[in-house]
Formats: sequence, structure tokens, C-alpha cells
Amino acid sequence: MPLALDPEEHQTLRDAVAALGTRHGRHPDTTALWSEAGKLGYLGVNLPEAYGGGGGGITELSIVLEELGAAGCPLLMLIVSPAICGTVIARFGTDAQKQRWLPGLADGTRLMAFGITEPDAGSNSHRITTTARRDPDTGGWILTGRKVFISGVDLADATLIVGRTEDARTGRLKPCLFIVPRDTPGFQRRRIDMELRAAEKQFELTLDDVRLPADALVGDEDAGLLQLFAGLNPERIMTAAFAIGMGRYALARAVGYARERTVWQTPIGAHQAIAHPLAQAHIDLELARLMMRKAAHLYDAGDDAGAGEAANMAKYAAGEACVKAVDQAVHTLGGNGLTREFGLASLITAARVSRIAPVSREMILNYVSHQTLGLPKSY
Repeated sequence: MPLALDPEEHQTLRDAVAALGTRHGRHPDTTALWSEAGKLGYLGVNLPEAYGGGGGGITELSIVLEELGAAGCPLLMLIVSPAICGTVIARFGTDAQKQRWLPGLADGTRLMAFGITEPDAGSNSHRITTTARRDPDTGGWILTGRKVFISGVDLADATLIVGRTEDARTGRLKPCLFIVPRDTPGFQRRRIDMELRAAEKQFELTLDDVRLPADALVGDEDAGLLQLFAGLNPERIMTAAFAIGMGRYALARAVGYARERTVWQTPIGAHQAIAHPLAQAHIDLELARLMMRKAAHLYDAGDDAGAGEAANMAKYAAGEACVKAVDQAVHTLGGNGLTREFGLASLITAARVSRIAPVSREMILNYVSHQTLGLPKSY
């Protein structure tokens, strides 16, 4: 179990990360921000101390991402590299894999992407068609398949790929995780042209008979589903942190504007039509933050089942709260809300991502209705 920090240490961490984010500001040089955050120990706060990390958990890493987001400079790859890939390798990797990857992931000198989404599978991970078969010549693996909407592949040293191997006893395909270095022959990428303004780019990946050594497999071949969700639960929690930070940033800009903008000799924030929606946005963000904290606490305590439910709820609540907060912030500023000067318009698109990825709000509602409420499964 990770080392738990007390509330005072959490506040100290929040204050320090907030100061870092404020120094870099909105639309920063993300490479410089990533490097400085790594040197200060923030990127690997959730990774084991034995490998250069902070010894904390997803609770602490979510604080880092939330506070950077609230300062206007969230780092999307925090969700991917230390939270998903770092967590999976720390929990299930071999000693050699931990030695090779975790120190670099902790200090930011190495970056890892995560490849699960496929063009025909969508949210149905059981339909993943990227397959891994044993190489009869080397005893290693041969991967074939496609992935889409994979973040930061151009910057990553390797990608943690979700593939499927055949169970010799049943003939069924089961998920497994493989580390694929970026320059591996047959591993190709194509950038997807996005309307979304973000420093991290999106890619389609093609794996054309990619040959890997036997030790590219992370964890036990027969426990792939457990290992997969060990990464997906932190992904949902960190996406909630990303959304909450973005919502806080937008809300702070709107509140500052509502205090200063005067019409008919009165600050517009004095009018309930302005003040009440902003108050509601604040309440929704705080409620989402509480669920995010619960999810992170359960995950760090080793309750994977409880964390799965809470992480989905946190991601849902944070996505909804973020979209509403950004929309109300833009509306509060009126025409100014669409100018580059105030930096809110680009958040309209970015906020929608928190509803869509890494799992849609509808699939979360499916999960809760079926898993939590016990209603018949519809999918």
C-alpha cells in the first residue's frame, strides 16, 4: 500500500504545484513544465520510492494534475505515463521492467503512452482485435493490429499496448499488456488531425507483425484483465482530476470578471442571474472532487472493486461539472469569453473530452445501472 500523506502534507503539495503552474501560466511550454515538474518530484509522486518515486498514490498524483489544471496548464500525459503505465508496471512488472522504466517515468526523463482504443471496438474492450501470438523462432511475441486516439506517441519512448492472446485451454482471447519501444520495426504511427487545441497530439497506430522479446509482456499472461483494470481505474480518477482542474480554472476566471465588470454602476456578480449559476458550478465541482478523493482513497487502499465503481462515478461527475463550469464561465464573460485574451473559448472543446474519454458518460451509466443497481444488462 502506498505511503499516505496527512492533510497538511496534501495542502503543502497543492500549494507547491499551484505555484509551479502559476509560474508557467496558460498555454505553457509543456516540455519545460514537464521537465521542471519531474525534477521537483511531482510526476512520480505515486511511484515507489525504491525506483525514484514519491511513495504516494493516485491520491497525490491527482492533486498534482488538478492543481496544474486549476492554474491553466494541465498535463494530459500525467494521466497516461505515471498514472496508467507507471502504476501497471509498479504493480505487475518484473524487476527488470521496473528498473528499466520506473525511474525515468518518475523524474520525467522517460515517457510512455497507452494503447487500448481501436477503431471497431469503441468502449467494448472485449472486441479488441490486436492480437499477440508466440514467435516460434524466438519464443517472443508477434503483435498485429490497430489503435486510434493514442495520446503523445510522438513523444513517448514506448507504448503500453493492450493486445489479446489465445488461451490454449479454451481457445478464447484474453487481454494482455506489452511494452512496445517506439522504434520497433513494424510499429507505425499517423497523426490524427483534431479540432481540439492541445499540446499532446493524437495518433493512429499500426502494428504490422511487430516482433517483441518474451520479456515485453507485463505481468502474468493469465491475469491480463486484472492488470488492465489496475491501469483503467487510475485513468478514470486522473481524468476526473483533469476535468476538475479545468473547471476550477474557468470558474476562477469568470468569478474574477464578475467582480470587476460593472454595468449600471454595479458589478455584474451582484446579480443573481450571474452569481447563482457560478455558485452552482462551484458546488458541482466540489461534489465531484469529493467522489474523486473517495475513488483515489479506495484505489490506494487496495480495494480495486470499490475503486472501480467510485472511479467511474468520479469521472462522470467531474465531466458534467467541468462542462457546466466552462459553459457558464464563457456565458458570464459574454463576447469576451470567446476571445483569445481570456483563454476560455478553447476550453469549450476541451471540456467535452471529459465527457467522452476515456469512457463515455453513457457507458458509465450502463456500468452503474448494471453493476451497482443490479438492473438487467443492456449491452
